[in-house]
Amino acid sequence: MSIKVLSISKLYNQQKALNEISFSAKKGEIIGFLGPNGAGKSTMMKILTGFIKPSLGEVFVNDINVLQKPLEAQKTIGYLPEHNPLYKDMYVREYLQFQASLYKVDKSNIETCIEKVGLLAEAYKKIHQLSKGYQQRVGLAAAILHNPSVLILDEPTTGLDPNQLVEIRALIKELGKDKTVLFSTHIMQEVEAVCDRVIIIKKGEIITDKLLSELQQNKQQTIKVIFNSAIEESQIKTLENLVLSKIIGNNTWQLTFNAEEDMRSKIFDFAQENGFKVLELSSENKTLESLFRELTLQ
Repeated sequence: MSIKVLSISKLYNQQKALNEISFSAKKGEIIGFLGPNGAGKSTMMKILTGFIKPSLGEVFVNDINVLQKPLEAQKTIGYLPEHNPLYKDMYVREYLQFQASLYKVDKSNIETCIEKVGLLAEAYKKIHQLSKGYQQRVGLAAAILHNPSVLILDEPTTGLDPNQLVEIRALIKELGKDKTVLFSTHIMQEVEAVCDRVIIIKKGEIITDKLLSELQQNKQQTIKVIFNSAIEESQIKTLENLVLSKIIGNNTWQLTFNAEEDMRSKIFDFAQENGFKVLELSSENKTLESLFRELTLQ
């Protein structure tokens, strides 16, 4: 395994930021690390990269114990922190040359990385002259400069415009073919476009760890229906495969079914059999965003 996290806990005084987190990741996996603000995502990433120590537990990257040998582990990790630390008075190439000297890597890698992240047109500028999106690209170039086998990216697309988003997503996907990529984001479309697997964390604990394909194959469907008059809940509950019913307005119901077939035709049949008319009917099938909200707002 490229990453192995074993029962990691982190306490700040009496506050528990992480509570016995465990997961692993193998080469070629791109994992979306999701959670609301304050869930512990950045803390876990800092522990993985050896920047802070956990209160309990162990972390291994490429079979290296990060707590015992942080410098050795960091040589195999590319890390882009949430708040991208750059020397903004340096020129782009100058900064990357400095990074290359720290990692003791061939400076010929610099031009390759500049091209990969789409910085060719801006590489002659000082970093402070760049937009936030291009500064993110500089940070990403520095993270991949030494060709790490593990990439830890904390909000890597912050500040990017829609065109830049597409380019960086494509780059992350390409990098993920022969590396392990763990990245956090609040943009669910990004996860759906790039990730193989999703880990959702809430209040320092993992609440979901599944393949994206599993989450997308959720058989539950939510349907909003407006009837022409009031219906008793006891009548609604006679609907086949119904798992949840909620009245959300005047004669308006939100109905959740666990079924592969489209249940809208069943609702029409139900209304006809009971002497009601359907005024409006719309499917609200779960997206990753609605699933995220459901899991993290409970």
